[in-house]
Amino acid sequence: MALQAFTPPMESFQRGRDFSVWFGLVPRQHTTGGKPRLGKTSKMGQRDLRRLLITGAMTVVRWAARRGVTTDPWLARMLVRKPRMLIAVALANRMARMVWALTTKRESYRIPAAAA
Repeated sequence: MALQAFTPPMESFQRGRDFSVWFGLVPRQHTTGGKPRLGKTSKMGQRDLRRLLITGAMTVVRWAARRGVTTDPWLARMLVRKPRMLIAVALANRMARMVWALTTKRESYRIPAAAA
């Protein structure tokens, strides 16, 4: 409900990355000589919605870290290598892109085959 209330129309974003940029969930890109360098997360965009996504993602990360078992191989690999807060922001970015894709394609979420 919050996403529908506070986001501009999804059609105004060309890609899921553009939607994540609007949220402030992706790193700033500095390009020099055709060589892209990623900086810090910009934190620009809708602050309340970004906080909701990161809070939800942190819950998933905390649950997966405590249980030690997850059906998502991406999340399992990240838990071994990266700090939890970084994983939560990456997962929030991933969720935002999923929301964009599901909304623009007018589809329902389908559970991945590995999880079923």
